[in-house]
Parts: sequence; C-alpha cells; structure tokens
Amino acid sequence: MTRTGNTGPRPIAIVAALHAEIALLLQAMPDERRVRVAGRDFWHGHLEGRDVVVVLSRIGKVAAATTAALLLDRFDASAVIFTGVAGGLGAGVAVGDVVVATELLQHDLDASPIFPRHEVPLTGMARFATDGAWQQALADATQQVLAKPDAFLGDSARREFALGAPRLHRGLIVSGDRFVSTAAESTALRTALPDALAVEMEGAAVAQVCHDFGVPFAALRIVSDRADDDAHRDFERFVADVASRYSEAIVRRLLMAGTW
Repeated sequence: MTRTGNTGPRPIAIVAALHAEIALLLQAMPDERRVRVAGRDFWHGHLEGRDVVVVLSRIGKVAAATTAALLLDRFDASAVIFTGVAGGLGAGVAVGDVVVATELLQHDLDASPIFPRHEVPLTGMARFATDGAWQQALADATQQVLAKPDAFLGDSARREFALGAPRLHRGLIVSGDRFVSTAAESTALRTALPDALAVEMEGAAVAQVCHDFGVPFAALRIVSDRADDDAHRDFERFVADVASRYSEAIVRRLLMAGTW
C-alpha cells in the first residue's frame, strides 16, 4: 500500500466523470487539498465531518478504471461512491429521475465465442453487484432529497427540462465506451438487456476494480435524457442546473446519515 498523505481514517471516495458534477461538493469542503497523481487532481479533505477524497474519473471505462485503482492503492479509500448523469433506458425512467445501481455491466464487452457475451474474461462474471449497505444508504438519501425537489432546484430549471415529480429507481446500470444518443442504439440495448435502467460510460469499470480490491462500491445516476436522438440537447445545462444539485444534496445527506 502506498497511501498518499497522513495516516488516519480511510477516506470515502466520491467520483464523477464531469467537473460540474463535483463542483458544488468541492465548494462545500472547508479544507480540501489537491494531490495530483497520474494527471488527476484528487481533492482530499472533509465533507459533513467525514474524511473524503473527491476526484474526476474522466470519461470512459479505461480512464475510470485507472482513477479507481489509484483511489484504492494511493488513498486506501474505504468505499467508492460514483455520482453523475446517465441516459434512461427502462420503462418509466424519466428525465430528472435517479437510478441507484444494484449491479453494473459492460454492454459493449463481447469476447464470444470464447466467453459469453458481456462476461469479463477470466472472472466468470458479467454483472458486478454494488455493496448492499451502501446501496441502501444511497437509496435512502436519494428518497429524502427527491421528496422535496423544490429545495434544490429552481423553478426555471424545472420548467426548462419539464421535470415532474422525480422518482427513485433501483436496478441494473450498463456502461460502454460510447455516448448512446440515437433511438436505434437505445432500442438495441433494451433488446439485449431488457432489465437495464440506465446507460453511461464509467460505472461498470469502477465496479470491477472495486470488486478486485474487495472495497464497497455504490453508484447513482441522474437521468439527463432518454439515450435517444435528443440526448445531446441542453446536456451541459442539465448537468449544471439539475444533476449537480441533486448529486451534492444526495451525497451530503448520505455522509450525514451514515455511521461509516
């Protein structure tokens, strides 16, 4: 182990792929200090009285896996929590809803016929389950935040993105190295993986690394679009005005409530 920094409590790692998804969390940290490793800025400090390290995974599975391995090796993170946006796939998963992962899978991994489609070679696994205790805590924190969405979102954002009453979903999130943004792609994913609720580009890779290290992992994704032909429209504004606010509120509620 080559942990960076002073000895002490093992930090909880908070990870996202886009800077806007962690900007509010960084603003809320009173004593963060930057540690730069492998071209990545890891922000080590405290949030809601907890020892945390916050970092961008960067976009895509390889970048995210590298970041996760650094978190676990250099910072000895006690758990990894991923937050950010995703495209909705499941029936009833609407823009503004939140999906808490029960398991994650790489939808673009296919080493068949040597191994079954989606299975990570030499592991015997295609789906990587999230930690039960952290998953439940994340779902509880999400429910509390979604019960009062007006406390976190402005009226203009709710009107602009036609947000109704946000709902929590729990289930499979799938990851792949492409931004799914056509109806044809999303239909193909729903056909191949009918229980998939959302699609993104990093989570399954981080889940696999955490599994290899034996460290708890949990993930939430705010649904920014339906992974169809309109997926790119106003994406950056949604992240800044909606997803970032939900992420901050849910993560802070998680840290306040937990006995980690």
